[in-house]
Amino acid sequence: MTKKRPLEIILCAPRGFCAGVDRAIQIVELALEKYGAPVYVRHEIVHNKYVVDGLREKGAVFVEELDEIPDTNAPVIFSAHGVPKSVPANAKERKMFYLDATCPLVSKVHVEAQRHFEEGKEIVLIGHAGHPEVIGTMGQLPDGAITLIETVDDAAKFEPKSPDDLAFVTQTTLSVDDTAAIVAALQERFPSISAPHKEDICYATTNRQEAVKQVAPHVDAMVVVGAPNSSNSMRLVEVADRAGCPKSGLIQRASDIVWSDFDGVEKLGISAGASAPEELVNEIIEKFGEHYEITVSTKVTAEENIAFNVPRELRA
Repeated sequence: MTKKRPLEIILCAPRGFCAGVDRAIQIVELALEKYGAPVYVRHEIVHNKYVVDGLREKGAVFVEELDEIPDTNAPVIFSAHGVPKSVPANAKERKMFYLDATCPLVSKVHVEAQRHFEEGKEIVLIGHAGHPEVIGTMGQLPDGAITLIETVDDAAKFEPKSPDDLAFVTQTTLSVDDTAAIVAALQERFPSISAPHKEDICYATTNRQEAVKQVAPHVDAMVVVGAPNSSNSMRLVEVADRAGCPKSGLIQRASDIVWSDFDGVEKLGISAGASAPEELVNEIIEKFGEHYEITVSTKVTAEENIAFNVPRELRA
């Protein structure tokens, strides 16, 4: 029997589920327990196929828009990413019973945008076009009230209507470094631009990126467990690249591992996006254990003990 090659695995901590994701999944599970199936969910509750498939098996029905839902007394849940104001308005019109699983940290950004708007400020949103969180935030205000800026180049070209009356908010799952560069470019051009009281990028995004930054320079490869449509997971791969990791990539499940990618790798870093459950991390570690003689250690860069309440209707 051939001896397995040694592989040192360093786990990044924190990794995986954040409080907002945990709460959103709990809302669907508790609604299923309390009201029975079906429970309708507008958009993937969180960006992870394994999580969504698991909830679907329990009786959750996922739709992209409310008009796909028949007239029903069943609960309708809005995803963790947040929704435009038109969605709850439409649900009310149809007399739907809805539960909002929007992450409280995303709701904070909505409140900030509304406050700036009421103060007569022109608003800039730093984020990625087409991401549900960005669609939700822009949909809090009338069309044209918010300008989306994705890059430093966009910030350089931006021509506001009132340069002295500007404010910015950001998507919660961005790269901390990219966002800092865009903010710096805006502040250089518009010194009086209002910033959020407390940074919009959420604690979980910041902590996961910091953990990857600390591990990436010391490993030969970095695996981020997560989905390609998960903004925070994709940012972790970019952070690993920039921190000097020779190769980094996203893996959804153990079955996706391409073994030739790990030829010559002696030290492997593993992290997970905020919507990736720990069982997927364990599944991937086990699969590496079948191919290599593994040792596993954890690099802890922050402790997290935040939890968010579920809606009143679902509390015991």
